[in-house]
Amino acid sequence: MASLPVYPWRLAPDGLATRRQLRALGLRPGGQDVAAQIERPRRRRPPLVAYLYRIELARPVRPMTLAKRRALAKANRARRTCPACGRDAGYVIPVHLGACVPCADGVGQYAA
Repeated sequence: MASLPVYPWRLAPDGLATRRQLRALGLRPGGQDVAAQIERPRRRRPPLVAYLYRIELARPVRPMTLAKRRALAKANRARRTCPACGRDAGYVIPVHLGACVPCADGVGQYAA
């Protein structure tokens, strides 16, 4: 197995991009293998690693279908619904609380 070329942070050659950079261009890796990686050094910790893909082999992002849009809306609505009071909190319920902030504190108007 051949090892990947490793470039220092911000010194990757042109024609390579991370997944996030591809997405900003309206592209996706499209099944291609990782072409290289970049490493960002950190103090007293291992470096951060990001994989790079070839831009010329990238494919356009698939359009969002109506079914996918509905499924995403349903999943996000479930993450915002408080299991204690059943109301839409207007934000994603924190996992560590397990309920909306008023219910978790026990002092809000929705407290059970």
